[in-house]
Amino acid sequence: MNKLFFPVVFMMTSFSLMAEQKLNFLFFLVDDLGKMDIGIEGSSFYETPHIDALANSGMRFQNGYAACQVCSPSRAAIMLGTYPARNKITDWIGAKTGTDWKRNDKVLPVEYIHALPKEEITVAEAMREGGYKTFFAGKWHMGGEDNFPEDHGFDINIGGHHRGSPPGGFFSPYTNPKMKSGPQGESLTIRLANETANFIENHKGNEKPFFAYLSFYAVHGPIQTTETLWKKYQKKAAAKGLAEKRFIFDRTKAVRQVQDNPVYAGMMETLDDAIGIVMQKLKDTSYDKNTVVIFTGDNGGVSSGDAFSTSSLPLRGGKGRQWEGGIREPYYIYVPGMTKEGALTEIPATGTDFYPTILELAGLKAKPEQHKDGVSLVPILKGDKIAKRDLFWHYPHYGNQGGEPSSIIRSGNWKLIHYYEDGRDELYNLSSDIGEQNDAAAKNPEVAKMLRKKLDSWLKETGARTPQADSRFDANKKKQQLESAAGKQMQALEKKHANYLKPDYVPNKTWWDSKIPKD
Repeated sequence: MNKLFFPVVFMMTSFSLMAEQKLNFLFFLVDDLGKMDIGIEGSSFYETPHIDALANSGMRFQNGYAACQVCSPSRAAIMLGTYPARNKITDWIGAKTGTDWKRNDKVLPVEYIHALPKEEITVAEAMREGGYKTFFAGKWHMGGEDNFPEDHGFDINIGGHHRGSPPGGFFSPYTNPKMKSGPQGESLTIRLANETANFIENHKGNEKPFFAYLSFYAVHGPIQTTETLWKKYQKKAAAKGLAEKRFIFDRTKAVRQVQDNPVYAGMMETLDDAIGIVMQKLKDTSYDKNTVVIFTGDNGGVSSGDAFSTSSLPLRGGKGRQWEGGIREPYYIYVPGMTKEGALTEIPATGTDFYPTILELAGLKAKPEQHKDGVSLVPILKGDKIAKRDLFWHYPHYGNQGGEPSSIIRSGNWKLIHYYEDGRDELYNLSSDIGEQNDAAAKNPEVAKMLRKKLDSWLKETGARTPQADSRFDANKKKQQLESAAGKQMQALEKKHANYLKPDYVPNKTWWDSKIPKD
């Protein structure tokens, strides 16, 4: 009897204490992180033991999504709980629209809102109203002056401002107006982790629970790492055997097919070390016993455009593109006393779901008029289900990475993409065609028709803005541009990325300021 009695009393006491004690929240958001960049998701080149451990500690959403294929809309969706189509932040803030768009394209990108609306209540504001101390570190990119993190619910802001890429690069000295430079060669990624760890350490003894939001500038370009890490992964790639070709041309742009970039791999290891720093601080302070940890990214990995730094295979495309590589993300949630270690779910979830999930876990009243496009994932975290629903995306712009203006619906395993350049629809069955190689619309016309009707209804309900034809478009010129992109530009890319792996590769004397040059 006694052998059974004491454990039961201990368990009942533990759960009772948890019920009385408010949960803290630690939210990790990584910039331009592809789902396939993580070891636990299948990468054999990048090394991410700390992220793998975090993923394994709680619930891993196999069908976790960002709300958009580019950054600002995805970030706004997390903050507001609404789809970009509804809140009208549909492109990265700073992108040109209308006739200011100077590229030779068929349609004009629509106008969009350039900052989080002041009248809306962000998840940070909701948490602060609920008695939480709020902290932000890293990339913001959701508005300029008077629209920074401190203007939208965060008590502390370190490094968050209007820019989307790190001013001054990834090594000190920085030129970030919201953060002082560190010593020569300091890693920005590690600095942001240390700032977050310091916040957690200094919070000890505070009666308020905390909501800490660490939004890395990594692994966005420019891709930069130390000589030591580059050398480690250059040798690793060489040992595996170097690829003769790394790119294919997919419709509008070259797309990377191989994970062997040693510079990007070094950035991934630094990111992983940063996660480890913060997670260790939770453990050292015993906050790990009552802190919810969330980890995700804002859009797919950069396989095309920007630095062409990674491959999303078997997913098609990457950042900026309408296929799974552009929107499917690492999506992990750990809740002490609730989630089971190593738990997996196939139930789709998206960026708008974090807001209502966080409120419910915090014991705060839901705000259905605010986070109207999200649902609480708490039932899933407990091992149950939620009502089946469709997920939507709306990106009426051209991605710098080759993405085309489109809207998307995922319904069950079906995914329909509607294109605004010519009005066509593509249909994919994700259960049998995760790489989206076989357009099934012709063989399944009734499914395509039904999904298009649902998508059109959703676009109307959200008041989505759709692009109009650009009278300046020159079809012959476009043909020449695509031929050049598939020819000379592809050749230049192959040469550049092969160069990263040469044993004598040196980007500059300071390795992007990560070391002091020798005279």
